[in-house]
Amino acid sequence: METIIVCWSGVVERREYAVGHVLLVESWVGAMSSLLPRAIREAGHRFTFLTRNLHHYLRQGGGTGTHPLLDADHVITAETNDPERLLPHVRKLHEVLRFDGVVTSCDYYLATVARLAADLGLPGARPEAVECAYRKDLARQRMQAAGLPGPAFAVTGDWAGTEAAARALGFPLVVKPVDLCAGMFVRLVADRDQLREAFDALGEFPVNARGQQRSPLVLLEEVLVGPEVSVETVTVDGETTVLGVTDKSLAGAPWFVETGHMFPAALDAATAGAVGDMAVAALAAVGFDRGVAHTELRLTAAGPRVVEINPRPAGNQITELVRRATGVDLPMVYARLAVGEQPGVAVADTGVRSAAIAFLLPPRAGTVAGIDGVTALAAAPDVVDWAVKPAGHRTGDAVSNNDYLGHVMTVDTTGPGARARADALVAGLGVRYVDELAGAHA
Repeated sequence: METIIVCWSGVVERREYAVGHVLLVESWVGAMSSLLPRAIREAGHRFTFLTRNLHHYLRQGGGTGTHPLLDADHVITAETNDPERLLPHVRKLHEVLRFDGVVTSCDYYLATVARLAADLGLPGARPEAVECAYRKDLARQRMQAAGLPGPAFAVTGDWAGTEAAARALGFPLVVKPVDLCAGMFVRLVADRDQLREAFDALGEFPVNARGQQRSPLVLLEEVLVGPEVSVETVTVDGETTVLGVTDKSLAGAPWFVETGHMFPAALDAATAGAVGDMAVAALAAVGFDRGVAHTELRLTAAGPRVVEINPRPAGNQITELVRRATGVDLPMVYARLAVGEQPGVAVADTGVRSAAIAFLLPPRAGTVAGIDGVTALAAAPDVVDWAVKPAGHRTGDAVSNNDYLGHVMTVDTTGPGARARADALVAGLGVRYVDELAGAHA
């Protein structure tokens, strides 16, 4: 423990702090905005939260308690979108507050955090490796250079180049932004007209949700056919441990919206091993040497093929599925690695044979009047977590993972039945819209 004497308004207090002090730079506003602060505290550390716009997090609330991000020892506002200004600012903060590690759960700040850690001489992955892992185009190029099998692809910067590359690759194709996440603007296109529509939609989104200027580059990929899974890993000093494989269900084309997950995936040992080996090889190809990663792959007829690499813990509460099934708390592992600790990742028998989450997608755009069927969720003994959006929530169409109206998480202590159970419970929920009620009373 570290003891600090604090004087305020003439009152002297002696406060004891845990050993590690983590600088948390920005965050997602979903589950990880609670899971990571909780993990830092439960690991015995304290944290300072650094953000450019505190209101971005405050307006995501709705609960009655204090948001875990605001449980920080210090909440500091700074321009996190400008690394060149942020670096000297954080150096000055470090002189006073003495940080032991730097983390973020938000993809848009992963590269910045890696640079901060390196600049301060703190533990972390090499900045170049984080940048190559996060950027979809750079990851593809590194994996290709390493000789890993993957889809044919092209990186383009204008419409003429995009159209020419699409003709060379052949339709259908997957169109991706190189620097967005949560499935935003990832789309299957079947012909030139759909390609132009997807290209123009990206051009109309030049700034991401955090106010950062986006890259104009577009990634075109051959379509990978087969079930999608992800591999959850921990890498320390270049050695990667595979914790297991998570399965994934997706909504229908042309979008790639995730509708649920189960851990562990119901795969035979040989397939699970091949998937894990491919994920490890992909991380090595981009040079990822320290941290938690979530690598998505497709199980094609030719073998597992990487969809993308995420150099941070999985979102969509996959880390909670892993924790319930294995006892390994990946947000806590992430926090401990950030301060230079060597966290254990041994899998324990928790009694849970499968854990799953299913998401409620909006049937259409509109204002939600209510969601029916939640009484069954509260009464079900195998439901360990659930939530739905409140009445008055305005939703668009289901085109990305940002559009969920709720979720249900279940566990199965006998076998791989959690997924089917979670799916069935979500199927029992009904969304009512305000305009429907208005029409009924007209």
